[in-house]
Amino acid sequence: MQATPETMVWRIMGGCCAGVWAWLALFRGNFWRLAERLDMACVQQVSCTVAAIIPARNEAEWIGRAVASLRQQQLAGTLSIFLADDESTDTTGAASRADVVIPTPVRPADWKGKLWAIHTGITAAEKLQPDYYLLTDADIEYQSPHVLRALIGRAESGYDLVSVMVRLQCTSRAERLLIPAFVFFFFMLYPPAWVQSRQQRTAASAGGCMLVRREIMQRIGGIQSIRGALIDDCALAAKVKAHGGRVWLGVSDLRVRSMRGYQTLGQIHSMIARSAFAQLRHSGFILAGTVAGLVFTYLLPVLLLFSPDNVTAGFGLAAWVTSAVVFAPTVAEYRAPWLTVFALPAVALVYLRATLASAWNYWNGRGGEWKGRVQDGRN
Repeated sequence: MQATPETMVWRIMGGCCAGVWAWLALFRGNFWRLAERLDMACVQQVSCTVAAIIPARNEAEWIGRAVASLRQQQLAGTLSIFLADDESTDTTGAASRADVVIPTPVRPADWKGKLWAIHTGITAAEKLQPDYYLLTDADIEYQSPHVLRALIGRAESGYDLVSVMVRLQCTSRAERLLIPAFVFFFFMLYPPAWVQSRQQRTAASAGGCMLVRREIMQRIGGIQSIRGALIDDCALAAKVKAHGGRVWLGVSDLRVRSMRGYQTLGQIHSMIARSAFAQLRHSGFILAGTVAGLVFTYLLPVLLLFSPDNVTAGFGLAAWVTSAVVFAPTVAEYRAPWLTVFALPAVALVYLRATLASAWNYWNGRGGEWKGRVQDGRN
């Protein structure tokens, strides 16, 4: 029987959907393989000076362990730890036991809070003239003593900014469902192979753990050159690459982990909504395209399975299976239940809602809320 025009439209949509997933699997820098890894092969004994800068706002729960793990790093040179206390109302400064604790001065209106704290820490550390700055978050624990030497080794192989996606908590039900997808989506947006390539404009880094050459920091004009950026890690990487520097991004086999957990879907939803619309450059047009893309790429395959036309349903099945195959390495990395590989359509609904909430919050002047501070909102 000849297919009706309506059936042909659905077949074309199904074919395009399957084609998108084939393109992602084959031509998006092999992002899903997680091949770029920081491991023992990267470790070098290089004598250098490192200043660790930790911006912290009400982080007394984690900061002591974070600093203690840095002190365990086996480094041929010297490591000094600077904590920039970003208007904390708890005992963050005392609990840190950092080498230097600096309260942040009054923040200028055009600076984001975290970046002002980092700038404060770098300014204090500048007298040491370190070879590298380690920009690390207050909840990051370095469980292997070799991490810093591995970061330096990777940098010494020709990179100006080296960062790893730290291991996020993945123990609660909400985390097992959503965290692997968070990492998967990040690397889909910023394929590490493209980040490293001089021929690609793609630039990104993971803000929990970034090693930056002091020389490149001076060349880009310091942290003040990105002082208004909400997604500061990717903004820093873009600046470095735009000024001729090289950037490396990957995952780590050396047990660098975030101690901060998310027990509920709501908590992860809030984490995503904090910066999603900023990632879209506050553009309603890009937002509409993103919504359409999420629906077409992640939800359409499931809808096509219910088509009475076998060809259309076959395209939907091919797209969904391909998505599961490329998602599988990230699911395995986080030791989530194997059935999670088929959960991307459900996860996409959560991310879709969070993205819309992010836009709504921005338009209502409540964007980027973090620990009582609004960081991104239309006036």
